[in-house]
Amino acid sequence: MLDRTHRFRRAGATAAIAFAVVTLASCGDSTGPRNKQNALRPAGKYSRQILHLTEPFFWIAVIVGLGVIGGTFFVALRFREKPGEERAVKQVHGNTALEISWTVIPAVILAVMAVPTVATIFSLAKKPTGSNVVNVTVTARQWWWQFHYDDAGNGVETANELHIPVGAPISLTLQGPPACSPAPCYANGVIHSFWVPELNGKKDVVPGRKQFLKLEADKPGIYLGQCAEYCGLSHADMRLRVIAQSPADYQAWVQSQKAQKVSVAALEAGVNNPTYQCASCHSFKSDTAGAVAPNLTHLADRTAFAGDKYLLNYDNLWRWVYDAPSRKPMGKLVQHMPNFSQANMSPAEAQKIACFLLTNTATNPKPPSECAAK
Repeated sequence: MLDRTHRFRRAGATAAIAFAVVTLASCGDSTGPRNKQNALRPAGKYSRQILHLTEPFFWIAVIVGLGVIGGTFFVALRFREKPGEERAVKQVHGNTALEISWTVIPAVILAVMAVPTVATIFSLAKKPTGSNVVNVTVTARQWWWQFHYDDAGNGVETANELHIPVGAPISLTLQGPPACSPAPCYANGVIHSFWVPELNGKKDVVPGRKQFLKLEADKPGIYLGQCAEYCGLSHADMRLRVIAQSPADYQAWVQSQKAQKVSVAALEAGVNNPTYQCASCHSFKSDTAGAVAPNLTHLADRTAFAGDKYLLNYDNLWRWVYDAPSRKPMGKLVQHMPNFSQANMSPAEAQKIACFLLTNTATNPKPPSECAAK
């Protein structure tokens, strides 16, 4: 009797600890609605379709699960061998009614669930049409996202931040990076996955193929996303944000991105000296993608950089320019932001480059106070 009491107390303590761990974990800032990656709080019609599909399925699973667990406990308690009882268990070699029941009933449940599932899959796969559709080509790099606005006249190129108008369907063409060299080139053989939980489900980005995904936001706001397929050393740092704006604000943003604040020659002169060769990877034209790195023309208009890992400010930017590999693991990538501190760049020179970018690539420049004397 004492051993049994001890076992019950131990089981109760274990259950209490497990419950406390789960409860405390759910109280962190990284969970719940505040993390802006909550698929249970949809902010668009497509994510709402997915939630409305999964909610009834969840309750069906709960009912089935409780039935199985309840039946297991009933059989275990009802037909257990009691102390002092000796009996030979009757062998049962088959029960046609039971076997047909537990085969047919799950099949019927799955068949019923398949109808709305297939309908939702086809609905989400249908490409939107109309004059208000925004077409964007998304290229998955290691480890950042490149967005090219296909309908924006002479084109708009940005990185990690996708601006969209509220209430308009956004048609995304997802693709891997183009062929690169020299060998070995690690960027071509990596699968990524584009996911903004509050706006739609995830879609893999497979090298050599083009995939389709659509988004739509109900109201202005910032919706965070990330790569959802392990893609190498900095997979966790391959993030993105969707900035939903009113149609008027979105159009104003597009026009600002088309405008070249300073000439290409001026940008190259301010950043791309012969020692560092920034133009070999970055582009200084607003409608052109860099070879392997983000377009810098409107860098200062962005909220974050380095795969949306760092907020775009003076301190983060100059330290990135000075020694990027120490700020974000890059491993064996052949083409990546080098450590310029090993190329005789001084901190003062990195700070000067950061000030130049923050001043000359912003639509409405607000140079940091640290740049006043530079």
